Amino acid sequence: MELKPFLQGFALVAIILTLAPFIAADYWWIRIFDFPHTQLTILTLVALLVYFFRFNLKAAEDYILVGVLGACLTFQVVRILPYLPHGNVEMKETNSGTTAPSVKFYIANVLQTNENYDKIKAEIAKEDADVLLFMETDSKWMNKLRPAVKDYKYRAEEPLDNTYGMLLYSRLPLKDPKIKYLVDDSIPSIHTIIQLRDGKEFKLYAIHPTPPMPQHNPSSTDRDAEMMLVAKEVRNREIPVIVAGDFNDVAWSESTSMFKKISELLDPRVGRGFYNTFNAKNPLMRWPLDHFFASDEFRLKSITLGEEIGSDHFPAVFEISLEPEGAGQQEQEDASGEDLEDANKQIREARKDNSQEAKKKT
Repeated sequence: MELKPFLQGFALVAIILTLAPFIAADYWWIRIFDFPHTQLTILTLVALLVYFFRFNLKAAEDYILVGVLGACLTFQVVRILPYLPHGNVEMKETNSGTTAPSVKFYIANVLQTNENYDKIKAEIAKEDADVLLFMETDSKWMNKLRPAVKDYKYRAEEPLDNTYGMLLYSRLPLKDPKIKYLVDDSIPSIHTIIQLRDGKEFKLYAIHPTPPMPQHNPSSTDRDAEMMLVAKEVRNREIPVIVAGDFNDVAWSESTSMFKKISELLDPRVGRGFYNTFNAKNPLMRWPLDHFFASDEFRLKSITLGEEIGSDHFPAVFEISLEPEGAGQQEQEDASGEDLEDANKQIREARKDNSQEAKKKT
């Protein structure tokens, strides 16, 4: 195959993939194009450079193709730009010399079929976190982890064999922990208040909605609705809030961006890097699926990826401090009335779909 026709064909594919997420539909085969955005950006850049320097631009179609590819590249870069390590951070660093209480989180999607229990036990001991959140955990995983979490007095456990089980362990007191099924009666989330060592409190929402994949859910409706339900509740918060978990969505998607605006939470990755947690088994196909959002009363002490644990996800480790006196110094995005209406629409559609499914089962 000649290089020029190949590049022209690739350019057409790149343009289609760039425009696909603009389609107002929640089918998995459209929403899935949100995920490999970084890879698409790199490939588009390579194609543009090769086309520009390898061939003489003479025909009008060449100028049109290069122009459109350039526009696609610009759009792609703008989408991921906030997550490049440029230092213009959204969540500020912990103030030096502060005596504010801190809390360290270790968050991991363990992959239910993974049997490398000893790796995770070693990581638990090494990281010595205050709060542990594990996803894709069934009863076997819960029992295998028991010796490693014996020092974690407080817990909320919902082991399931459908890859959506969730385990939360804490050295800090959990007040009124609840297991909730917000959208789907097989997809749990954990909601609890955590009390810090100085008596201050914050609320934690741990979520793991379904991805838009044919083997899980043919659309992103349920995932987006769960995110919007949590975002709306957080928006009316009375105490500091953290939302964490495997969102099955990338940081730059429309859904996560809307979640962030409606919840008015901060993303510690902005200005610091992608911190790609998935896919741990494929270096070429990685993106940030596991998320950690916090209200503006928090400051960041550290953010790292954990060691490989045999899962298709890398664990993520976050340490933050609660410094409410500096909340006004951190700027948050705000949702428009249209954003709020879109969120309500997504929630209504998910409830309607699940109601119809429940009727079919009966």
